[in-house]
Amino acid sequence: MPDTQDLRTFWENRYATMTTPTNGDPTGVLKRHSDGRSPGRALDIGCARGDDALWLAGLGWRVTGVDVSQTALDIAQGRAEAAGLADRVTFERHTMPESFPTGSFDLVSVVFFHSPMAFDRARVLELAARATAPGGLLIVAGHNTAPSWRQPESHDHPAFPTPEEDRAAVARAGQDWRDIEVGLSKREVTGPEGQRDIAADSHVILERMK
Repeated sequence: MPDTQDLRTFWENRYATMTTPTNGDPTGVLKRHSDGRSPGRALDIGCARGDDALWLAGLGWRVTGVDVSQTALDIAQGRAEAAGLADRVTFERHTMPESFPTGSFDLVSVVFFHSPMAFDRARVLELAARATAPGGLLIVAGHNTAPSWRQPESHDHPAFPTPEEDRAAVARAGQDWRDIEVGLSKREVTGPEGQRDIAADSHVILERMK
C-alpha cells in the first residue's frame, strides 16, 4: 500500500521550493483537443499551479482543479483571484485515488500526471473515466520517454505508462468510448542548460458516447 503521507510530503516540498514562476501557458494537447468545444464543467486532475485550469476558466468553463499539494493549490487560487477568475474555478486537495472529487464533467484532463512516489495511477484513470459525462471528452497525456539529460536513476524519473496501459485503465470504468487519439506523439524539448532533445508522450484522447 503506498504511503500517502510520503506522497503528500514529497509534493509539498517540491512546490514549496520552486522558485521559477509558471509561464501561464496551457498544455498543448489540452488546447488542441478542447478547441471549439462548448464550455461546460471541467475537471483538471493534477492541476499543479493552475495553468490549465485558469486557461479553461478564461474560456468560460467552470473548472475544478485537483492536486495533492496544498502549496500548489494556494498558488493557483491566488492566481485565479488576481486574474478575476475565482468565481469560475474551485481548487480541491485530494490524495488520489484514496479521495476523488465528486460530480460529472464535460471535460476531464489528466495531463502529465506522474509521481516518483508510488500510487495507483490506473485507478485514478478509471475514476476519471467514471467522472466523464456522456458526450464528454477525456484527455490523458503523459511522458513516455525521458530526455537525455534526465537519468533513469533520477529521483524524479517515474515508470512511464504506455498508451495501451492507459487505455486499458480507462476501459475498466465500463463506458462506451470513441477513440480520438491513442498512441505516441513526439515533441522537441529544451533542458536546463539549453540542451535539445525529442521526447515522446503518450496520448489517450477519448469521447464518451452519449
